[in-house]
Amino acid sequence: MPELPEAEVVTQQLRTHLIGAQLNDCWVGRADIVREGLSTLPWYRGARLDMVERYGKSVALGFHKDGELRYAVAELGMTGLLLFRTTETKHPQHVHVRMSFAGGRESELRYWNPRRFGRLSLLDRPGLDRYRARRFGVDPVTVPRDEFVRLMRARRGRLKPLLMHQQVIAGIGNIYANEILFRTKLHPNREVSRLREAAIISLYDTMQTVLRDAISCGGSSVKDFFAPDGTEGHYKQHHLVYGKEGQRCPNHCGRVIRRLQSERSSFVCPACQRNFKV
Repeated sequence: MPELPEAEVVTQQLRTHLIGAQLNDCWVGRADIVREGLSTLPWYRGARLDMVERYGKSVALGFHKDGELRYAVAELGMTGLLLFRTTETKHPQHVHVRMSFAGGRESELRYWNPRRFGRLSLLDRPGLDRYRARRFGVDPVTVPRDEFVRLMRARRGRLKPLLMHQQVIAGIGNIYANEILFRTKLHPNREVSRLREAAIISLYDTMQTVLRDAISCGGSSVKDFFAPDGTEGHYKQHHLVYGKEGQRCPNHCGRVIRRLQSERSSFVCPACQRNFKV
């Protein structure tokens, strides 16, 4: 469930609580939770956490030791969480990695991932560059408007799958795609090639607003998302269509929200999000 806003909230909390701390030990409960670089794990012991960055839905921790930089990249996937030791953990058997720190505001960071769709990768700088290049498209929060317009002009296919295509636009999942499209009055199955520039600009502006508002609200705690300190995001209180099947359209058009089944469930108003050229 975690998407870009949730990953950004995680990133901000890790920066606040752990930057400058020394990694004393790292316990890995099962080898298959580390996608690559497991043999380099001993290097990380004694390294200082110098940076935390978000790439799409993933969080990268940058460590420094003896003039070298290496990275631990945690994919949040469908159910992955990074949690501090002070945060109560449901089903602790699904904690697969524990990082013990000294000198930070928190003493331990846990990687909890019951379904294991996400993994941890231990990478040097060239490895991180390759990882980013093959996995992540533009960041929808920081991409300039003119670049976004050019990107959309060059694409084909249906609109919602494109918004969720991580190698094109990194970080948007099903929840925020639904919210962005409803607010822009665009049908999820609209052909991207049929969008006029004004519609693309409206989509860009709405995308920026929704994602930034969600970050400021701590994300959307739907199902199992918690920030590292255990707090829940409350942007779900601002959802207009996601999970609202059968409820009246918030635009007061007189229709009710419908659920469309495709790759992922889409929630649409049949009046406000008609599938025609704009």
